[in-house]
Amino acid sequence: MGKLYERLCKDYRFLEGLKTCINCGTCTAICPAAEFYRYDPRKIVDTVQRKDDAEIEALLKSDTIWYCGECMSCMTRCPRTNAPGKVIMALRALSIETGLFMESERGRQMYPLSKALVGNILKYGYCIYPDTFDLEEHPESGPVWKWFLEHKESGYARMGANYKGKGPGALRLIAEEDLAELKAIFDVTGGTRMTEQIERLSEEKAREMGMTPEEYRRYTFEHGSEGHFNND
Repeated sequence: MGKLYERLCKDYRFLEGLKTCINCGTCTAICPAAEFYRYDPRKIVDTVQRKDDAEIEALLKSDTIWYCGECMSCMTRCPRTNAPGKVIMALRALSIETGLFMESERGRQMYPLSKALVGNILKYGYCIYPDTFDLEEHPESGPVWKWFLEHKESGYARMGANYKGKGPGALRLIAEEDLAELKAIFDVTGGTRMTEQIERLSEEKAREMGMTPEEYRRYTFEHGSEGHFNND
């Protein structure tokens, strides 16, 4: 696997996010995720600064690095302009690169997330797209959203959106050449390689569990154990 700390140091997000941490805890105090999850960005940065491969490997296998919402509140408040959120991004990328994300429940949830969001981005140009929204998977959306999706053409028109239309406007049809450019960006920046790694290892895990890829996607999307939240 190689020296994990040295591999982190090759990630520009890690180099930009960890400069002169004084372990003051301001990041944890301001962090929205820390309010709900058993999550402490100060401890993560402190762990990484020790440069201990065993401790970093434990982080890469943990649920902890997947709690961050990447809102960057930590960066705005840090007295030394560190960005624990960027450190988390680098840890997540390395966890996927090494395959260690499969060791954690939250890490395995990258499969349904990647299938939904990346699929929408590359096919439609949007992270979330009404045509792919599954009401069965999101019962919290309620009957109002169900009604709206059943009447989305007239609903979006009343809201001033340009749903599937040409020209400017929200939810407009994205030109094929623009979608091709998006795909090229994914290829060049390593996004394609990352999503392929997630898909390959997840489908291997599905076979190991005797599931189809779709069954595994639904399982990882819906299944959650206790112990993640502060009030568990």
